[in-house]
Amino acid sequence: METDEIYKLIGKIVLSENPGLLMKKIRENLNVKQKELAESIGVSPPVISDYEKGKRRKAGVRFIKKYVEGLIKLRGADSVILSIYQDKQGAINGGIIDIKDYKKPIKVMDLIDAVQGKILTGDYMADHYLFGHTVLDSIKAIIALKGEQFYRIFGKSSERALIFTKVGLGRSPMVAVRISPLKPRVVAIHGTQSVEKLAIEMAKVENIVLALIPPIEISMLLDKINRLVEQND
Repeated sequence: METDEIYKLIGKIVLSENPGLLMKKIRENLNVKQKELAESIGVSPPVISDYEKGKRRKAGVRFIKKYVEGLIKLRGADSVILSIYQDKQGAINGGIIDIKDYKKPIKVMDLIDAVQGKILTGDYMADHYLFGHTVLDSIKAIIALKGEQFYRIFGKSSERALIFTKVGLGRSPMVAVRISPLKPRVVAIHGTQSVEKLAIEMAKVENIVLALIPPIEISMLLDKINRLVEQND
């Protein structure tokens, strides 16, 4: 766990003018339901609701710490730390929507199946293992992540899936990946019905699994991925 960063996050909530509102923002950015969080920390959903709405006395350090630890249990420390910086569309500075390193590796095909995706090239690597995933707002990521900043998306291992959302023809994500010294195991394209042939050819050259994910809602996409991760842990 990113201990220092988590303590900073808890402190930020405690010192904010409206701790409940900030806690709610973080929970919703992580796509966690009140009932789900309540079960995680051993309280009833109305308790979560009352603290978030400010109906109870101002949340203290002990409850806020418990609240944050519950979110970490459900979504992982990396995602919780990043969630506070998300905008209304779920994108973080640099276009990162979600990033997670797995406790236990997950097979490429298991991740693709979980999001009802289809491998376009690199199916011979379907049984290879992934050690994390990063979901990106394609346009923001390509514009904002320059040089060394691009390394942020690889977390603790490049043996991960980079999932690009809001994609047109799929070429731009593959161009960004190709010029990067680090290469992911999987590039998954979300938001389009088809991928340009050039993107497939670049994936073949780089020995990367290229997959296409149906254009479902991003919140649903994140839910499917996180459910797989939870089941695997």
